[in-house]
Amino acid sequence: MSSYEDRLKALRAQLVRQKLDGFVVPLTDEHMSEYVGAYAQRLAWLTGFQGSAGSAVVLPEDAAIFVDGRYTLQVREQVDGAHWQYQSVPQTSIAAWLKDHAGQGARIGYDPWLHTSSWVKQATEALAEKGAELVAVDTNPIDAIWPDRPAPSSAKLVVHDDRFAGRSAAEKRAEMADWLTGKKADAAILSALDSIAWTFNIRGKDVDRTPVALAYAIVHADATADLYVAPEKMDEAVAQHLGNAVRIHDRAAFADALADLAGKTVVADPERAVAAIFEALEQAGATILPLRDPAVLPKAIKNGTEIAGHKAAQARDGAALSRFLHWIAAEAPRGGLTEIAAADRLEAFRKETGLLEDLSFDTISGAGPNGAVVHYRVEEKTNRPIETGSLYLVDSGGQYRDGTTDVTRTIAIGTPTDEMRRRFTLVLKGHVALARAVFPKGTRGGQLDLLARQYLWAEGLDYAHGTGHGVGSFLSVHEGPQRIATFGGGDEPLAAGMILSNEPGYYKTGEYGIRIENLVLVEDRPIPGAEKEMLGFETLTFAPIDRALIAVDLLSPEERGWIDAYHAQVLAIVSPQLDGDARDWLTAACAPL
Repeated sequence: MSSYEDRLKALRAQLVRQKLDGFVVPLTDEHMSEYVGAYAQRLAWLTGFQGSAGSAVVLPEDAAIFVDGRYTLQVREQVDGAHWQYQSVPQTSIAAWLKDHAGQGARIGYDPWLHTSSWVKQATEALAEKGAELVAVDTNPIDAIWPDRPAPSSAKLVVHDDRFAGRSAAEKRAEMADWLTGKKADAAILSALDSIAWTFNIRGKDVDRTPVALAYAIVHADATADLYVAPEKMDEAVAQHLGNAVRIHDRAAFADALADLAGKTVVADPERAVAAIFEALEQAGATILPLRDPAVLPKAIKNGTEIAGHKAAQARDGAALSRFLHWIAAEAPRGGLTEIAAADRLEAFRKETGLLEDLSFDTISGAGPNGAVVHYRVEEKTNRPIETGSLYLVDSGGQYRDGTTDVTRTIAIGTPTDEMRRRFTLVLKGHVALARAVFPKGTRGGQLDLLARQYLWAEGLDYAHGTGHGVGSFLSVHEGPQRIATFGGGDEPLAAGMILSNEPGYYKTGEYGIRIENLVLVEDRPIPGAEKEMLGFETLTFAPIDRALIAVDLLSPEERGWIDAYHAQVLAIVSPQLDGDARDWLTAACAPL
């Protein structure tokens, strides 16, 4: 179809055919994934929005797109305001908007394989106040009008070796079986792709940037399991790895298999399993225990093998990033360098390690005002030159068999202004405060968030995103349940072994963006004479922080000490991997303040 306007018209015509007065379009798949395969990119196909989180609603006359603060600028650049109203969450919600805009008696369609039961309940209640109803569709109307919709990936599963996983899949299933027995449950539904990958020690290539495979699983209290995956994705090595205790079925058979759980007590995760799964279990007469997927917490708490692997991946990745920072320090002042060229060069440095499986997300390569777009994604039409006198923000990461990396550096091209240096240093002070934090066991990420914001707040500044997200082990770069944020989560107690990002920022619309991101490991922090068990963070990411942007007079002696010690570690870990000019550059970049 020629334009997004034509697609919107076609959807409205399809809604008439399906006897619907509206339809809700989330950016997810049947597994409630954040990053989805091309076949599930319905929101992007309909609206042009390229972000990684959002939803839309289409009514006969109105249409709205809902995004959070990370995408406030991006949505306006990518989605036509003549046809779409821009809505900000959490200030509003789809349910609230529908309550205001849906007509009396309207039938609003939704795909029950793309929403949680709690969302369905909330939207149903909101619409009932208007005398309108929420209607589950058998056929997604967008699929009916998307002529060249890609097929789901047919890439093979791969075995994730125990030398990277640290524990066998059989051990993990046995632990789950014990947990199910303790809950007096017969089985647990696993529908989150990273939970399935972790539980069975398998990986895949079905989603760009996240090494997962499209599958469902049912784990039973006797430690056996049923894995539902397209037959063409299996091979002998994977079958042998899974063993006789894992029965293999076609992914297409999963929905019908839920009926076989009649009379059983079944754990299903209200956050991660879609409404269609709950409805099928209810219809089967299963007793549903709405509990968190039993893979989520053990996946988040890394074992010793995963931690060692992560550190090896970080050291390797830090060397690739340091080579890039040396390269850009030499190239950018000459002029002619663009955001795309820089992102491509950074990927090339990572590939030169010989161990890169994929990027962990599309590199955010933002020059000048594009750096102020929090989750900016460069494309040909937005590709800016990296100019002298500007800031360049690069947020990037790699997927390696032994670990997943995510790091942001902000670089001064030429001489930064006093304002840039001051605001960078306020962000850095927040980063250091969080990195140095010591806190009692049971502390939640939401309680630590203000440590990173305090210096910005003192000057009336802030940033519209969380301060930290969990990170997987050769898995999702955004992994729950842990977060450091005051909104949208952050209430999971932090535990030793969890990996999170530490990434405060500041964004001046139309001018520049600043973000400093390292990954950190939650670790036990014994204190002599302490009355409580304490935790702290070990920084895992090693690459220099741009000294040209640090206003040293704003730092306390403790902050200066932390930065100098950090740079000494960068030098010790990264320098042996470099040579020649790059090593000389790193030595200067890591000199004490």
